[in-house]
Amino acid sequence: MCAKAVAKKAAKKVVVKKTPAKAAKAVVAKKAPKVAGSKADKDDNEKVYGDYDLVVVESPSKAKTIKKYLGKGFQVVASNGHIKDLPKSKLGVDVKDDFALDLVPITGKKDKIERIQELAKHANQIYLAPDMDREGEAIAFHLAEEIGKKKSIHRVVFNAVTKTAVKNAIDNPTELNQPMYDSQKTRRVLDRLVGYKISPILWDKVQRGISAGRVQSVALRVIVEREDQIKKFVSEKWFSIQGELEKKGINFEVRYYGEEQGKKTELDGNAGEKLAKSVLADIKGKPLKAIEVKKKERRQNPTAPFTTSKLQQEAANKLGFTAKRTMMVAQMLYEGVQLRDHGLQGLITYMRTDSVRTEPEAMKSVRDYIKKKYGKDFLSAEEIVYKKKGTSKVQDAHEAIRPTNLEFTPDEVRGDLDPDQQKLYELIWNKFISSQMSQAVIDQTTVTFEAGGHFFKSNGSIVKFPGFRTVYLDSLAEKQSRKNEDESEESEEPKTGLLPDISEGESFAQKKAIDMEEHWTSPPPRFNEASLVKALEEDGIGRPSTYAAIISNIQDRNYVEKIENRFVPTELGNVVCKMLVESFPDVMDIEFTAKVEELLDKIEEGDVSWKKVLREFWKGFELTLEKAKDEMKNLKKQSIPTGVHCRKCADGEYQIKWGKNGQFLACSNYPDCNSTEDFKKSLDGVITIIEKEFAKDPCPTCGKRLAIKKGKYGKFLACEDYPQCATTLPFTLDVQCPLCKVGKFAEKKSRYGKLFYGCSNYPECSNAMWTKPYAFDCSACGHPVMGEKFTKKNGKQLECPKCRHRVDIADTPFHVDEESGEIMEEAAE
Repeated sequence: MCAKAVAKKAAKKVVVKKTPAKAAKAVVAKKAPKVAGSKADKDDNEKVYGDYDLVVVESPSKAKTIKKYLGKGFQVVASNGHIKDLPKSKLGVDVKDDFALDLVPITGKKDKIERIQELAKHANQIYLAPDMDREGEAIAFHLAEEIGKKKSIHRVVFNAVTKTAVKNAIDNPTELNQPMYDSQKTRRVLDRLVGYKISPILWDKVQRGISAGRVQSVALRVIVEREDQIKKFVSEKWFSIQGELEKKGINFEVRYYGEEQGKKTELDGNAGEKLAKSVLADIKGKPLKAIEVKKKERRQNPTAPFTTSKLQQEAANKLGFTAKRTMMVAQMLYEGVQLRDHGLQGLITYMRTDSVRTEPEAMKSVRDYIKKKYGKDFLSAEEIVYKKKGTSKVQDAHEAIRPTNLEFTPDEVRGDLDPDQQKLYELIWNKFISSQMSQAVIDQTTVTFEAGGHFFKSNGSIVKFPGFRTVYLDSLAEKQSRKNEDESEESEEPKTGLLPDISEGESFAQKKAIDMEEHWTSPPPRFNEASLVKALEEDGIGRPSTYAAIISNIQDRNYVEKIENRFVPTELGNVVCKMLVESFPDVMDIEFTAKVEELLDKIEEGDVSWKKVLREFWKGFELTLEKAKDEMKNLKKQSIPTGVHCRKCADGEYQIKWGKNGQFLACSNYPDCNSTEDFKKSLDGVITIIEKEFAKDPCPTCGKRLAIKKGKYGKFLACEDYPQCATTLPFTLDVQCPLCKVGKFAEKKSRYGKLFYGCSNYPECSNAMWTKPYAFDCSACGHPVMGEKFTKKNGKQLECPKCRHRVDIADTPFHVDEESGEIMEEAAE
């Protein structure tokens, strides 16, 4: 029976009565057991009357949207993600039994599974509609296993949560995709084997509680190796020569090019400085003569609609979003947002994709939209068909990310979306619209000047016709167009600016005396969200849909920290990474990790057996494990002498040891002397003891000083006379909680390792902030506490947690410490 016939039949049999008593006489109520849960699960627990088909999706918000589209005759329920997984308490993979899996219900999902089973028992047809990726396919298989094979079960997939897409999927169901599920199982088993087999070795050799991951550890390696490059980098000086000329009131910059007209001369080191001084001496007070004027028209092409990774990169560059935040907001736009005039609507297509394709129907819509809104000149002459690099069918399985309906313009939905949703939707919208627009036409002029036998150049460009740039310009191009230094005519995006009309043979006096400037080469920059995602994609580490999880994991494990939006490896991350590279070269090899991703694609395409891939991996991995158990360095037993004398006893020497919170200094006379100190090591290996910080108030037990220490869950206070006095107290800031007005904010760590500030009066008061609080009244709403906020554009500011009003540090009684980068209170005069 087709879905339309089922819906029609169901609509006839569904009887709605005014009172529950009358309804009970008219129809038989098929009641499912009540499941405790959030408001999002409320619709799952309603009574179901008459005949119906069952649709199972992943999220409650998606279920609500789809229920609206399908209407009567359908019951839509959410699985809330995975319902089964490998057990947490054991490996769950029997390598001796050809990798048999022990999949068990996830903790807390028992009631959810029973609810779905109960609904499935009375349903006519069952449509499994989790997301259309590997994880979604695994969820569909697990649902089918729990429901049983007695029922008519179908798999439905749709690229967008729209009425048309959902109904088409229901009318044209498919079968469960075994190769895609095999690919997911392979990925899950590989991750489990690496994590469960390597982590215990790290517990034994480094510290308990840390862990390794197949993909995350390689991503950590990328960050650690970049940090090593930065530390090894030797800065070298170089020089530039520039000045200013003028014609008819238009000032323009001129820069030294070289000693030959067609060959650039670099001014590096002492030789460069000597040459620069010689050039300045030769041209002092002399006019510059224009000897060549080159004008050319350059055409700039639009770029493809977003893939997942490109969306994450652009959202990081343009909006300052983390990869995790981008995916979370995109998920909401995909699953459905309540619009005041249109009800629940899925606004974008599926957001986990490597494809740059656009479906023919959407292609026609966007080209019609461009022609109508911007005019024929702004529409590309032919349809632009973008192609993704590589030949994998898997990568091209879904469309690019685009708006589902061009009626829902960013202006139309403004006010219905929260700020993050609005920003990301506009980004996706503009990118998609621009992808079918005409080229931008740029007039580019390069003038070569000569003075004293030396050559100079000046560049200028004018956007003659904006084309697609009217709507969208990639962040990389934006950065290039804003550059102030661009002396090469071959540069992809020269300095934007006007040059006056210059003819060959004209001479110009130096309006602003030409002078030299000293520069120093910079090391490669640390990764930010965008550049890390780009590096992971280029190296083939993980997949775009996993980048957000990868980045979150290495932060949660305290392997890297974010300092001013840049990733820096911690001491723990450095040590773990280097030990893993030494003991597990294959697992930590970037090329090997990329090859595994290719094998997962081949399994999904049905070209390779998943069991064969696991057998080959395990054969080499098992040998490496045994070797690592014997040969990996045991940091717990290592004591590295430092030559630094103990501060507590007469003849002791501090040694570097490894504890649960990382490296520290301990006296060589332990246990007779229990002196310990925190330290920092310079790039040249010099060890400096970090002086202890003490709280203002004394120990309430013995009256001695309370030292500020760092533990697993953040800072805390401990008596300096430990172990004679074992008093410990939470570390609190001198900022009173504005909610209860009793406690103060205490620095804490969540179970995932993220720092936050909670009221010391907990559990009586549950007030908490993710950003460091400061006692400063918000000028907009009067809230007495503001939190630290950092943005790439504005640097450090204070932001009100109540109304989000921001204040520059210069307008507060605080300042940013140049050495530590922390916000400090101005010292009293």
